[in-house]
Amino acid sequence: MDEVRMVRDGYPEPAPPTARAIARAKALLDEPSRRSTPRLRWGLTGALAAAAAATVAITLAGGNTVVGGNAPGGGSTVARPSSLNLDAKGAVLAAAEKAEQQPTGKYWYIDQIDGQSYIMRPKTGTYAITGAHSEMFSWWGAKSGMGEGHYGRDLPAHPLTAQDAALWRKDGSPSSFRVWSGDHYYTYTAKAQKWQMDGPERGTDPRGGGGGFVGAPGMSVEDLQNLPTDPAKLAERFLSDEALTKRMNPKGTREGGHEGMRLPPSVKISMAGALAMDPVPPKVRAGLMRALADQPGIHAIGRDTDPLERKGVALASDDRATTVTGEYGGPKAEQGTYRSRTVIVFDERTGAVLSVQEELTKPGGPYAEMKPGFVINYIAYRSAGWTDAKPKPSAELPFS
Repeated sequence: MDEVRMVRDGYPEPAPPTARAIARAKALLDEPSRRSTPRLRWGLTGALAAAAAATVAITLAGGNTVVGGNAPGGGSTVARPSSLNLDAKGAVLAAAEKAEQQPTGKYWYIDQIDGQSYIMRPKTGTYAITGAHSEMFSWWGAKSGMGEGHYGRDLPAHPLTAQDAALWRKDGSPSSFRVWSGDHYYTYTAKAQKWQMDGPERGTDPRGGGGGFVGAPGMSVEDLQNLPTDPAKLAERFLSDEALTKRMNPKGTREGGHEGMRLPPSVKISMAGALAMDPVPPKVRAGLMRALADQPGIHAIGRDTDPLERKGVALASDDRATTVTGEYGGPKAEQGTYRSRTVIVFDERTGAVLSVQEELTKPGGPYAEMKPGFVINYIAYRSAGWTDAKPKPSAELPFS
């Protein structure tokens, strides 16, 4: 016992593991089973792994038991937990670890859907539809000369959720929707449109990736490959007030009135979401997620659902108030004040961005009948990733 006391006095308790270390431990535990357990290739020491295991609550289906043994390859195996009780931010950081592990290929593509919610108020019951609804499909070659391609189509207006669909059917399943949009009435229909291609298949730039990116305009695919992976450097380059102000006013003139502005956290979420959908390397995408999670005014909120009913882990901005007036002749039902926040949802399995969406936090104005969490507008990514075959858009609609 004296020897044990001497060791304890000479070597104090190790510091608790960081959120990133815990996320890495979770990512490792979530990896598919192999013939033998890998030797923690990213350098997590046995002591740190033990500390992480002691800090993170591991819940097994049969109780709080860890089973050990000898693997055929000589390594020891540990029964994979059914879940890890990470906090909300830890879950996002674990998703960033997954993003870092994703493969690359010859072509990057994104299938993006955007929509705006409108409220229908028939006597049979209030429900929401998605209008101003379009889908864009783009691909870029990984190197200059491989080209790029861009497609677009308008999507049919349709009820937002299953509950809305039930009330829409109760309303007689109308195929057109007259809504107040901005400063005038507009009618959206349930008619689908075929894909239209923007120019020849070589894309807007035959060299590949020259200015077609939303998050990094003017950069080539090769430029994106050389971006830093360090979260602090990415935050300074893309998420700082200075960087975002320059983005809003690239010519540096005073007419924009943006100099010295402190931009809201919602802008940072939108910027990060756009950049994450450009053909950046997996480590850059992971670094961007970590940078965003550390920004002031942005909070991890746990799990959330995107407009395509996919579940993921999310970050959200502070909420803010919006007041709709009757200045442009809008109907009284559309007037008033509501509060909302911008949310970005990540796939837990891959770290991919599922959506960037505006969510209601306090009902009022045009959304007085809706509940908190209602999606006001969104950009959802139906799919995105690297592939070795030249990508083509799907003929099927993203919803039934």
